[in-house]
Amino acid sequence: MTTTDPRQATDAPALDLAVLAGVLRADGLAVDGVLGAVRVGRGQSNLTYLVSDEGGHGWIVRRPPRGELLASAHDVLREHRILAALGDTSVPVPRVLGRYVDPTLAETPVVVMEHVDGLVVDREETAHELDTSLRAAIGPSLARTLAAVHEVDVDEVGLGDLASRAPYAQRQLKRWSRQWEASRTRDLPRLDAMTELLRRRAPEPSSHDGRTVALVHGDFHLRNVILDPDLGDVRAVLDWELSTLGDPLADIGSLLAYWPEEGDGPTLMFAASALRGFATREQLATTYLEASGRDRADLDYWHALGLWKIAVIAEGVLRRALDDPRNAADGGPPAPEAIEQLVERAWAVAETAGLDR
Repeated sequence: MTTTDPRQATDAPALDLAVLAGVLRADGLAVDGVLGAVRVGRGQSNLTYLVSDEGGHGWIVRRPPRGELLASAHDVLREHRILAALGDTSVPVPRVLGRYVDPTLAETPVVVMEHVDGLVVDREETAHELDTSLRAAIGPSLARTLAAVHEVDVDEVGLGDLASRAPYAQRQLKRWSRQWEASRTRDLPRLDAMTELLRRRAPEPSSHDGRTVALVHGDFHLRNVILDPDLGDVRAVLDWELSTLGDPLADIGSLLAYWPEEGDGPTLMFAASALRGFATREQLATTYLEASGRDRADLDYWHALGLWKIAVIAEGVLRRALDDPRNAADGGPPAPEAIEQLVERAWAVAETAGLDR
């Protein structure tokens, strides 16, 4: 994920590396000498570090951000549980190595997992370096991987009690409306109006192969996967902190929301997928539906809700960065204009699909 030598990093990590070395050794991991850490990825939620020892061994370490946190957010212990449950399934995930609640290590829980090497397209300049054949392979691989996530039998892997099985749209609207009220930096009437539209048009829960709920990743997009640099296949799916039980179409809707395509025009979002050669949103949707055997009904609703939800998440990121600038990733927090643009895109999807009628 990075070629930086962590032992040369100057930004102090938000955990005690000497304590970490001790707990890793106590759990049977070989740690050679002192540890160093560098923050990796461009995620602006949980803090993620590549920790390396003097022998070149590396691990990924995650902990919640600094400062006051919203209720139920940034739950790395829940993420650890999900990754452990998926370890023997067909879903590609990093192997979890430890979970620690130790105030001498950090004031928050800390999770350690294996470092999966590969391609992370988290910067547009990275995407520019890829040839068009590799670009073309990435989107369909994401869609097929998402279908594999939704095929997991949650009861069989021990995740049947991960969350409520009540209608998912209503749960999402309740949760993220509450998050909006807790983190908003200003009034945004168009978002409030979209919230009411989504409440009014919430679909009935769907059923597939006798199951009414599936494991939902909750934040599945290009920057949350590690790819094979030659084939574009997904080697690992990351950032499971928002995972829950619900309607799987919500996940493909969110992937579409995170996926600008060529011809969309200027966007303030991460827009690597808009480069020539990347799949279109329709190609993603078609690949997912064919791989999963699911119906297209209500997909536009979940696409609009995905855009609305990303806007709420982005507002929370902005709030955390304003409260404590150390929480911002190297790309900086979202601009207020970017959040407003997401809301307008949600309206465009809803109006095109006739959801506003």
